[in-house]
Amino acid sequence: MGKDVSAASFTREQRQLYREKVRAGLDVFERMLQHSQFEFDRPMTGMEIELNLVDTDYQPRMDNAEVLAAIENPEFQTELARFNIEFNVSPRPLPGTAALDLESDLRTSLNEAEQRSREVGSHIVMIGILPTIMPEHFEGDWMSANTRYQALNDAVLAARGEDIYLDIEGSSGERVDRYADSLAPESACTSMQLHLQVEPQHFAAHWNAAQVLGGPQLALGANSPFFFGKQLWHETRIELFSQAADTRSVELKNQGVRPRVFFGERWITSIFDLFEENVRYFPALLPEISDEDPLAVLEAGGVPRLDELRLHNGTVYRWNRPIYDIVAGRPHVRVENRVLPAGPSIIDVMANSAFYYGAMRMLAGEDRPVWSRMSFVAAEENFFASARDGIDARLFWPGRGEVPATELVLRHLLPLAHEGLTRWGVAPEVRDRYLSVIEGRCLSGTNGASWQIEAVRRFEEKGMDRPEALRRMLESYAGQMHENIPVHTWELP
Repeated sequence: MGKDVSAASFTREQRQLYREKVRAGLDVFERMLQHSQFEFDRPMTGMEIELNLVDTDYQPRMDNAEVLAAIENPEFQTELARFNIEFNVSPRPLPGTAALDLESDLRTSLNEAEQRSREVGSHIVMIGILPTIMPEHFEGDWMSANTRYQALNDAVLAARGEDIYLDIEGSSGERVDRYADSLAPESACTSMQLHLQVEPQHFAAHWNAAQVLGGPQLALGANSPFFFGKQLWHETRIELFSQAADTRSVELKNQGVRPRVFFGERWITSIFDLFEENVRYFPALLPEISDEDPLAVLEAGGVPRLDELRLHNGTVYRWNRPIYDIVAGRPHVRVENRVLPAGPSIIDVMANSAFYYGAMRMLAGEDRPVWSRMSFVAAEENFFASARDGIDARLFWPGRGEVPATELVLRHLLPLAHEGLTRWGVAPEVRDRYLSVIEGRCLSGTNGASWQIEAVRRFEEKGMDRPEALRRMLESYAGQMHENIPVHTWELP
């Protein structure tokens, strides 16, 4: 959920000054893009994974403070709800066998965290939406103790001026149709974020490529088919997050006001395009003011933090977000890919990341890029078709027309990912290990969402009601998740 804030409410004067400082930061950032040296000695990648906590009956357990105290690892941090925690992975280079080391480190950290969680009565589950979460779980004290979360909750509700309306229907005909008086439904959405550091002059090509890849990523990685006991989209998290964090009233939607959960509306030519759009179109949610004068810092030869601009950027929830950051006194920019759900297993997470980084490398470097032959609307339609239908989605691709997502990946994108990882200098054994998982999903037609749906169907055929079927499915899911085997090979009940 980003940077902490010190207050849960803000004055009109603070909001006015904040707007001025955001705009000043944008002007300074434009000058930096023209004249400053950005860090890019070697491309670095990063990863964040949001996790769920459950009790021994696989119901959400509201005890993240106790679990984090037991884990005692700074890589694990709090998240919006008390049944969430986040796992932050240190940045790493791509070449060689670094990914195998990362997989081992992730598995070791998760195993240790699970063991310590068990000591206080909790278990960790890595999944897009916890299937056993129900409306009654949000009736009590569900929010983590953090001023930022309360401030954000209050800001979203104040901007709307009314409760949040959720209306999601799946192809099964099942539907969630209800109001929420807080951001609690948003907290049900647990994702993984992939970061890629890029040179500023090449940012636009990488962001455009990431937008193109959003549909195929979701088709391969969908893992959120159930919410509040209903079978909805294969990646319900996309629509749930969009609706739960929507600051617009019905009237503002009708006027065409842009949503804060935003796919975008055009291909870009510079990272500045995205920051400028954020400043132009989106009012402040958390107008926290710093004491930095960014222009004075820049003119004195320093590197401005641009606190207000970065905080504002963090409250516009693009599925591919631009990031400005500073490490060891040097600025850099990166693409934050927020498309994928968490899970199912660590090897699945690694396969998703390998596919993304490999295909991104090739698509961003094409002489005639795919986005020059594809409308932005087509990329957006691919994105939402994949969220609805998962691995069964049909996607448009230039020169191929509308094809099954699995065919597009097997025949075109998977070979690109192999070549892209080769160009990154990734070892052959790494490419083969992870991209074979992507191939296996396509050939079997199985990903996390389709496995969950089929497992629940089988439990229900045995006479269980939906809550018990979801609980039993999650129990089986968690066991195979911790075995670190790819989801397309998981056993069904």
